[in-house]
Amino acid sequence: MSNAANRTDFQGTIGRTLADSEPHFVEAAHPGEDAPNVVIVLLDDTGFAQFGCYGSDIDTPNVDGLAANGLQFTNLHVTPLCSPTRAALLTGRSQHAVGMRGVSNWRTGFPHQLGHISNSAATMAEVLQAEGYATFCTGKWHLAPTRDISAAGPYDQWPLGRGFDRFYGFLEGETDQFHPELVRDNTHIDPPASPEDGYHVSEDLVDQLLLMINDSKGVRPDRPFFAYLPFGATHAPHQAPQAYMDKYRGRYDEGWDVIRRRWYERQIELGVISADTELAPRNPGVEAWDDMPETDRRLACRLQEAFAAFLDHTDDQIGRLVEGLRHMGELDNTIFVVLADNGASQEGGPFGVMHEMKFFNGILETPDEAIKRIDDIGGPRSHTNYPWGWAQCGNSPFRWYKQNTHEGGVHVPMIMHWPAKLGTEVAGTQRRQFVNVSDIAPTLYDVLGITPPDVYKGVEQMPVTGHSFRSVLEDAGAPATNTLQYFENAGSRALITEIGGVWWKAVTKHNQGDDFDTELWELYNLSVDPSECRNLAEAEPERLAELQELWWSEAERHGVLPLDDRGFELFAPVRHDRSPHRTDRRYVYRPPMTSIPAQPSPALGGYAFDLTARVTCEPGDEGVLWATGTMNSGCSVFVQNGRLVVDYNAFDDHTIVESALEVPDGDATLHVRLQRDSASTGWVEVSINGEPCGREAVPFYMRMVSSVGSSIGKDHGSAVSQRYAAPFAFTGTLHDVTIELPRRQDPGQQSANAAAEMSRQ
Repeated sequence: MSNAANRTDFQGTIGRTLADSEPHFVEAAHPGEDAPNVVIVLLDDTGFAQFGCYGSDIDTPNVDGLAANGLQFTNLHVTPLCSPTRAALLTGRSQHAVGMRGVSNWRTGFPHQLGHISNSAATMAEVLQAEGYATFCTGKWHLAPTRDISAAGPYDQWPLGRGFDRFYGFLEGETDQFHPELVRDNTHIDPPASPEDGYHVSEDLVDQLLLMINDSKGVRPDRPFFAYLPFGATHAPHQAPQAYMDKYRGRYDEGWDVIRRRWYERQIELGVISADTELAPRNPGVEAWDDMPETDRRLACRLQEAFAAFLDHTDDQIGRLVEGLRHMGELDNTIFVVLADNGASQEGGPFGVMHEMKFFNGILETPDEAIKRIDDIGGPRSHTNYPWGWAQCGNSPFRWYKQNTHEGGVHVPMIMHWPAKLGTEVAGTQRRQFVNVSDIAPTLYDVLGITPPDVYKGVEQMPVTGHSFRSVLEDAGAPATNTLQYFENAGSRALITEIGGVWWKAVTKHNQGDDFDTELWELYNLSVDPSECRNLAEAEPERLAELQELWWSEAERHGVLPLDDRGFELFAPVRHDRSPHRTDRRYVYRPPMTSIPAQPSPALGGYAFDLTARVTCEPGDEGVLWATGTMNSGCSVFVQNGRLVVDYNAFDDHTIVESALEVPDGDATLHVRLQRDSASTGWVEVSINGEPCGREAVPFYMRMVSSVGSSIGKDHGSAVSQRYAAPFAFTGTLHDVTIELPRRQDPGQQSANAAAEMSRQ
């Protein structure tokens, strides 16, 4: 008998001839002719109040329209940080249980921080793909270990490795909206256009998603799709086309005290909060608007205008996706979910920032200094985030922000739209039941009639611990299905539970280094005090103790322990980790190469930086040999007018060294050395074939250069130097570029790098 006859998946018979054989065809999985499509749109750092239908005056007609024709959830809770929320959303399990207690940029050697989603927790894409769905993702991933996101891979935790057929977007925690670091499937690519051409990555993401859906439906109209669209918006940098910026000019001149009160009153009017909900007092560090200097207010207003423009622009892209689905005839039978990953961000500080990298270089740019570039806000020459006052306004009526386990960090908007099933009888209604982000996947599985597998690709699966709220979709009066939920982020903890019809919350805001056992907890009755204004810890100590014990029990059950409040320091490479950074700190790059993301790239900061390029030139050859960063900050090494040039761009303060010698025709070795000679100054020297031929002092030597990585043989993204237009590719032969760093970085440098990377999450 032939070997084919022994195959376990072949159920026919094989004889000597076709006449005495019977064929068997393995049918591909198919979810059924009437199976709905699923679309999940995830916004980043978007607070509970910031959509128009949740209280703000920001124009979001497309999201508002989905709410008016679907279900609006007013009690959705998430984790306080992006990667953990994404892990819980895509798996239906606790973020700690699946290995994502914090952002994917680090591993700690404990099961709750793998830097990726555990293979024992199949993602929604993997489950639906196995059921016959086409699966697409465009946008921010941030679920792969940072050390693995360069072109060298490995790719097993990239989107295609976790169940998506196609991917277009970026792998890190943020990107420049005008000059993004893009990946198509498993390949790093350049953006298809420039901001001068009208490019913005949010538009590109929707273009690509519609292309993927059309490609699939055009050939296989019977096959439903799962589309996951995690925008970079509204995470910093807040960037939008100029027309959107102009639209909001002057809109927020009344200040955050007046605007927050107005949004709060509108929330009551819309019914997203009850009439007896209190507006939480200003968070510590948020000044009364009328007490602030005029310059501080001008800057803060413009930063809020940039955020509003960014969200408005994003809403228009959601509208384009909705219209695309309607045009295809797919919208009615599409489960369309819109939500945010955590509350509004506190990472802009008390004044807001024009360029985050300045802060992490120890440059505390005052409003008086930042105001000089006020017209750059929102455009390609800025990397802004708004101040605490506007972030708390976005989290109205709550206290605190992203990263905190108080309501401002974990209570966000969600809308579900599905005309085929959520018809006119429920359209435009609200759902006030408690729901957690980990409940979304099991609800979709329940609605679709799908049972997640016990074993996936040979790996035994942990149980899905989220709770289906299908009953809530069908009945506004149905009880909540999730009545016990823990929260934790970097030591801040909380627990929400229902006891005797009352919803209680115990919460503590942890400060790094504080004693976990002695820090104070707060207690709130969310049924009457959803904005956490009346702390009952002293009045009901027994109730608080009960909830604290419940928290520890849930922590044991979901793998939250050990408690770990480390943050910045985890970005430093650890010896046992297979880091992309060589132990000898020597890197050799040979073109052609794609751009290298910032974290797997050698850091330009440190005491010394040696770059050697081996080239072969003919008369007139020119172009970039190596560059890192953007027009806002970076360093570029290039040949121009026959000379070797270095442009060290420290936040638009350019130190330029041009060689006194010409680059000779034929083979040449070009060398650049950067050296720090004090805490904040240094020098740069160039040499050709071993002969020094140019040196300049660097008045400000950056510790952290940029969130954008390096490129070889061209300048990827915006031009670091004003002496050329990007990409200014090298026209000669570039054999290789060798970069050598000191064996050890000083502690201050490690701290600066870590703090800057943490800010991007």
